[in-house]
Amino acid sequence: MTYGCQTLSMTKAVGQKLRVAQRAMERKMLGLKLTEKISCKEIRNKTQVSDIAQYITKQKWKRAGHVARLQDNRWTLRVTEWQPRSGKRSRGRQGRRWRDDIRDL
Repeated sequence: MTYGCQTLSMTKAVGQKLRVAQRAMERKMLGLKLTEKISCKEIRNKTQVSDIAQYITKQKWKRAGHVARLQDNRWTLRVTEWQPRSGKRSRGRQGRRWRDDIRDL
């Protein structure tokens, strides 16, 4: 579920979908149903699984540290600093970038 999470931008919708999926997996691990109305905190205490949002944040910081330590002009560093300047901008709000996630954490 977290494959490639270091490089993707985390939006509220994606974060919510990941949390919902994690809670569903934890209920499945314990053999519980939604109709049993057991709180998420109780389920988390029983499974001892870390929160997926915290795990993704930790992985992003590890990746950011790796990219920051690069000395030569590698493509990973160049892509992180790249600003596309050709053509017209699309309408609406700008898309969220990886750098935005790092800056906001």
